[in-house]
Amino acid sequence: MPTSEFQKRRSAIKKIIVGSLSVGSAAKAFSGVPSPSHPNVNYIMKGNINHSVCRWCYGSIPLEEFCAGVKKIGIPAIDLVGPSDWPVLQKYGLYSSMCSGAAISIEDGFNDKQNHSTLEKNYTDMIPLVAEAGYKQLICFSGNKRNLDDETAWANCEEGLKKIMGVAEQHNVTIVMELLNSKIDHKDYNCDKTAWGVELVKRVGSENFKLLYDIYHMQIDEGDVIRTIRENHAYISHYHTGGVPGRREIDESQELYYPAIMKAIVETGYKGYVAQEFIPSPKDASGQLASLENAVKICDV
Repeated sequence: MPTSEFQKRRSAIKKIIVGSLSVGSAAKAFSGVPSPSHPNVNYIMKGNINHSVCRWCYGSIPLEEFCAGVKKIGIPAIDLVGPSDWPVLQKYGLYSSMCSGAAISIEDGFNDKQNHSTLEKNYTDMIPLVAEAGYKQLICFSGNKRNLDDETAWANCEEGLKKIMGVAEQHNVTIVMELLNSKIDHKDYNCDKTAWGVELVKRVGSENFKLLYDIYHMQIDEGDVIRTIRENHAYISHYHTGGVPGRREIDESQELYYPAIMKAIVETGYKGYVAQEFIPSPKDASGQLASLENAVKICDV
C-alpha cells in the first residue's frame, strides 16, 4: 500500500475513534491513566484472563509496597517469587502463580547431566514446599546448548526431568520450562523454539510437565505468535508478556497487538495465568504501577 494512502486511512480511523469517545474516555483509553472520576478501585476485571505480574520487573519497589499496589490494581497473583517472599504475598491475599527457587540458573539446566544431581535435590526439596503453600507451578530451564545437538539435549532433559516427575505428580505441582529467545537476551539458550519445547513435553510424557510460553521471547525468535499458541496450547501452562522490541510497555509503542493475542489465548480454553513481564519506563513507583495497570487493562479482553 502506498505510504500516502496508508497515512490517510490511519488518519481516518483515528478520527472515527476519537469522534466516538468523549474527551475523558478517550484519554483513559489511550493513556491508561485513570481519571479522577474513575479511580483504580472502580475498574472491574472481565474475568476472562487471570492476571499476574513478574516481581523482578519491579525490583526497585519494596515488596510490601509492590504487593499493596498490585492488590489495588486488582491483580490477584505475582510470578517468580520463592518461599522467603510467600508470607508477604499471603499477607496481601496474593497468589504465587509461578514459583521459583529450585533452578541453578538459566544457563545451567536439565540439558547437562552434570547438573542432574543438584537439580534433583533442589526440585524434590522445593516441590513439597510449593504444594504445602497451596501453589501449583514451579519454573525450570533447559540450560545453554554449549554445542549439544538437539537429540542429546532432549535426551538429557528427559532423563533429568523424569527423576523429579514422580514427586511433582504426587504433589500435583507442574514443572514448567520457559521458552526464551537465544537471539537477543539469552544467547545459546536451548529451549528457544516452541517446537523444541513441545517435543520435550511429549518425551517426558507427564501432565505435570509443561511450557511457559513467553510472548516477548517467542516473537523475537520465531514470530507467528497467535498461530503457534492455537496449535500448541495443550503443551502450555503459563504465559508471559513483554513489548517487542525492548521488553518495554505493551501499548501502541511496540509491534505486537496484545488484545488479539489475549483473545486467541482465551479461545483455546486456557484457565491459567498471564503474567506481565515488561520493564516499565517510569522510574518512580507510582509511574511503574500506572504502567502495569495500563498493561493489565490492555490484556483484559
